[in-house]
Amino acid sequence: MSNTLTIRLPEEILERLKETSRQTGIPLGRLIRESLEATLSQNVTNPLLEFAGVIKGGPRNVSSRKGFSRD
Repeated sequence: MSNTLTIRLPEEILERLKETSRQTGIPLGRLIRESLEATLSQNVTNPLLEFAGVIKGGPRNVSSRKGFSRD
């Protein structure tokens, strides 16, 4: 079953989509669906998360060290 979704796009993006549709012969709706499917099928985890916690040492709570707070 398919559903209808209405979205607002900046003119520049819409024109790029229309141009791609004209060049490839793929209908605009199908082009958008396939783009969404491709994006959603990717692993969307943040690549920087693999580095979280690798730095050893330093203060446990930077905000508690003098000179690091906003006060």
